[in-house]
Amino acid sequence: MNTPLRITAFAAGLAAAFGLALGVGHATGSGPSPRPATAGHAGHGEESTAGATAAHLPGGLQVSERGYTLSVENPFVTAGSPTDLRFRILGTDGKPVTAYQQQHEKELHLIVAPRDLSTFQHLHPALSADGTWSAPTAVPAAGEYRVFADFTPAGATEGLTLGADLHAAGDLRPAPLPETGRTVTVDGYTVTLGGDLTPGRSGRLTLSVSKDGKPVTDLQPYLGAYGHLVALRAGDLAYLHVHPDTTAPGPEIGFTTTAPSTGSYRLFLDFKHQGTVRTAAFTVTADGTAAPAPTTEEPAGDHQH
Repeated sequence: MNTPLRITAFAAGLAAAFGLALGVGHATGSGPSPRPATAGHAGHGEESTAGATAAHLPGGLQVSERGYTLSVENPFVTAGSPTDLRFRILGTDGKPVTAYQQQHEKELHLIVAPRDLSTFQHLHPALSADGTWSAPTAVPAAGEYRVFADFTPAGATEGLTLGADLHAAGDLRPAPLPETGRTVTVDGYTVTLGGDLTPGRSGRLTLSVSKDGKPVTDLQPYLGAYGHLVALRAGDLAYLHVHPDTTAPGPEIGFTTTAPSTGSYRLFLDFKHQGTVRTAAFTVTADGTAAPAPTTEEPAGDHQH
């Protein structure tokens, strides 16, 4: 069951991470939805070619880029305890940025993932007048986490993704990457991964959603698209966030991207159906082999707004 995985249009800037814990994320929503976006992107700004050259690194690897800096107010938290994650984006003048362009219905997307990529949270923090962002959350286990901020400052022509470390105290129990095959189940939904992830070469990745053995053809837009995909590279958590290149509301959601290197990756697909956002997660290897494992029920990821 180790068929190669292909992914298209790999983007550099973080977008937010949204994709980065596994499993099933839950978020409710109501009201009319906008027409879904159809193009992949890196960060929520213009598409870039992360990993295409040594000079242009994948998103989320740096705490500071292009004069902007991600400053986390308190990078030390306690595992399992509710916390208000507060941070600022400092501009080229060293002052907090207070004006942003809205991208996919939000001015900033925040992703939180542990180094072992066992969980994933896609948050949408609130911005105060002084430039401080805040998001209520709780990290599930002790360990080292990465926080990704995906945003586009007002007046900028390209978005970017910055990353910073978050340290969670508690009973640390390191674990290897979760193993999955090409099919995972999430809250009764079956998601099947098709295509190959090949380093340095673009390709197409499709994720098909079904429930009770029947294809889901009425997916709902979430943040302006029928699906969101985040990929994190094991080892350094290089960040990729792309959006579908198809407009049909299921059952297949297609993406294009290029992996920046060989290695293991975690893919996190956010999709919305019947008012709830869920996250399906896969472990893949960029040398063309999917991690072998039977169908698994993934742990829940978090979606907060």
